[in-house]
Amino acid sequence: MSVKLPGRFSSALIAENARGLVAVIPDIKCVSPKEGDLLRGRDPVETAKVLVCYGAPVLSVVTEQERFGGSAELLSAIVQAAEVPVLRKDFITSEDQLLETAELGAAAVLLICAITDEKNLARLYEKTLMLGMEPFVEVHTAQEMELANTLGARLVGINNRNIVTLEKDDGGPGRTAALASGAPAGALLISESGILSTADAKLAASSGANAVLVGTALWQAGDMGAMYQSLRVKLG
Repeated sequence: MSVKLPGRFSSALIAENARGLVAVIPDIKCVSPKEGDLLRGRDPVETAKVLVCYGAPVLSVVTEQERFGGSAELLSAIVQAAEVPVLRKDFITSEDQLLETAELGAAAVLLICAITDEKNLARLYEKTLMLGMEPFVEVHTAQEMELANTLGARLVGINNRNIVTLEKDDGGPGRTAALASGAPAGALLISESGILSTADAKLAASSGANAVLVGTALWQAGDMGAMYQSLRVKLG
């Protein structure tokens, strides 16, 4: 059986790892259900471009509108402006949403184990691949990590917070440490949410994470560039 080569999104993370660094994935998120308005008057597209200048190898864009203030238009604008692979984050449960995502130019799409059943998750996973995108499988529990293994997921995110309650809890990289050993062999592992400091990034890295996905901490930092660099810790 032939080995499938990594897509653009994974390749960019692998390239950062090859430099000996954990990849830092900025999350372009307009509103946090827990912290409120994150933009504070800033333009998310221009900020995305600045983050790429800081060294971001990829970007994540939240498109859910009602609670996170995102949109498909925002994703499209960032894909066109940022010139790095982009992950679409939303509550994806249908093939129509995947078709839209592909049309918008995303390189990867978030598939959350907690919001759909196993059969539909598998269908969405395969459809994502058919459309030329990478499925980014998000887990929060050991049982969901088993689903990621069943799928043979190559890109696995451990959400340190509970997306079902809109990440209003105080979860941190300790959850990554608890679940990382169960990840599919050879998968790229991303620690998501609750990464607030260099120490958090180091804990995620020492637990086996190839990347950390960070939103609120970057947006709330007094110096976004300095915060970004402080999270770019050594791998492992």
